[in-house]
Amino acid sequence: MAVRVQLEDFDCGAEIAALTAGRTDIGAVVSFTGLVRDSGGLASLELEHYPGMTEKALAAIEAEAVSRWDLQASLVVHRYGALAPGERIMMVATASRHRQAAFEAADFLMDYLKSRAPFWKKESGPHGSRWVDA
Repeated sequence: MAVRVQLEDFDCGAEIAALTAGRTDIGAVVSFTGLVRDSGGLASLELEHYPGMTEKALAAIEAEAVSRWDLQASLVVHRYGALAPGERIMMVATASRHRQAAFEAADFLMDYLKSRAPFWKKESGPHGSRWVDA
């Protein structure tokens, strides 16, 4: 089980390979990768967070997912800093013996990341910059 908040990009395939390396008890892996979407002239999306607080919040929600579903492994990676449209912004991967637990846990984690994770987003484009409402 792992949570990372990082500035640098990540390789989804390598992350899944590391998550499942040497594991024969995993029957399903579900992953979701979020990309920065250009919503009408977006030049960049800047994400800020409070180091320590953000990781603690993400670890708590991941621990809740592990307690609710029978997971063999899980991973949450979220980037911060300035990102351009098309760049990877986050990834969730869940691994379980059976697909239903992996799907449900991944969906639960994604809902949290989209609605309650402690990140602040500022969009910049041709008409200036603005902070995005939560």
